[in-house]
Amino acid sequence: MKILVLSCNTFPYPPSRGAAEGRTFNLLKYLHQRHEVTLVTERQRWTSDEDVEALRQWVSHLMVFPGEQSQAKPGLLSKVGRFVESVAKTTPPNVLKRYSPEVQAWVDTFVAAGKCDAIACEHSVNEVYIRPEFRQSVHTVVDVHSSVYGWVLNHLEHGASENPLRDRLYLPLLYRYEKRYCAKFSSLIATTEDDRQKLAAISPGSPITVVSNGVDLEMFPYRPGDPGGQRLVFVGAMDSSHNIDAARFFALEVFPQVRQRYPEATFSLVGARPVVEVLALKEEPGVVVTGKVPSMVEYMHQATVCVVPLRVGLGIKTKTLESMAAGAPIVASDRGLEGLTVDGANVPLRALRANSVAEYVSAISQLFENPDLRAELSHNARSMIETNYTWERAGQLYEQALLEA
Repeated sequence: MKILVLSCNTFPYPPSRGAAEGRTFNLLKYLHQRHEVTLVTERQRWTSDEDVEALRQWVSHLMVFPGEQSQAKPGLLSKVGRFVESVAKTTPPNVLKRYSPEVQAWVDTFVAAGKCDAIACEHSVNEVYIRPEFRQSVHTVVDVHSSVYGWVLNHLEHGASENPLRDRLYLPLLYRYEKRYCAKFSSLIATTEDDRQKLAAISPGSPITVVSNGVDLEMFPYRPGDPGGQRLVFVGAMDSSHNIDAARFFALEVFPQVRQRYPEATFSLVGARPVVEVLALKEEPGVVVTGKVPSMVEYMHQATVCVVPLRVGLGIKTKTLESMAAGAPIVASDRGLEGLTVDGANVPLRALRANSVAEYVSAISQLFENPDLRAELSHNARSMIETNYTWERAGQLYEQALLEA
């Protein structure tokens, strides 16, 4: 097939930069082995010429547009104007802000010339370049990543919104927006069954395929052995709202109680771009904030336990999958384990659940004191990843959705 992939809000290289970059890159990598893939993307402020050349080898054709370079915040009049426009067009302001007429013209010409059999939008914000009439000549698929409406609603419900007044104001708009754009596509892709159900409620009748995230097993090899000790690690981009909330919750509410039982315990926040709220946590006893590190997997291998204390955010969590692949025993919330079967009848125990401070302390204590339990979780989780959560498996499902759209 000739496949046009739109990833204009995310430059998918290096894949280690974030979950969206990693997902897009690895799906592109899989498709490129079997199909003629044209990627349209935009440079970000951090994109280097070396990144562009490295990405070029993983697609058949690469179109790179300038992208947004300015960090200047809009004034009040600009914000009001953008809000009025977003209501009129039933499109969120952040989508309108990123819209490029140059990209639209290129896509229109490419489709009109019959140069593709299918169009895949990586992340829902790229839907803005898909015209409803495209469905008459090509298959159109959107890999939603996570529902925008669901994400904002989830943050509001759990008190994690950075601007609750704004988000409550936009919530009805986001629902109408998601309903409208879903109807344009031949089919939709969700990352978990929970996300699939949310999208099905918004867009009844739309074909929806679940394509989970995966793990590069060469980048995340199984640990050479149990390091022992009392080292807790949480990994992820430390400028994302859901990670900031998780880091603060665990460092300020859970970890002090862990330290009461285990005075030598440490808690490392490992990930790039820590914001001020995260950096401040290193003042807490036993808490380490690393910032960007050369090798995330080394910290996973050194961890006695990896914690995923997420309270907000939707979709399957790459950080959970990668920690499991590396062999680190996991203690995580229901949100951190979304989309994964890790316990229950006839299921090998693959992680311990915790959703309250007491549950975290209890689960961590069990793992600190029981090396056999650590080994059981480590082995079972790695086996699950090897069977169900490789990028090869995700690529097969993604390809099938494009073929059947």
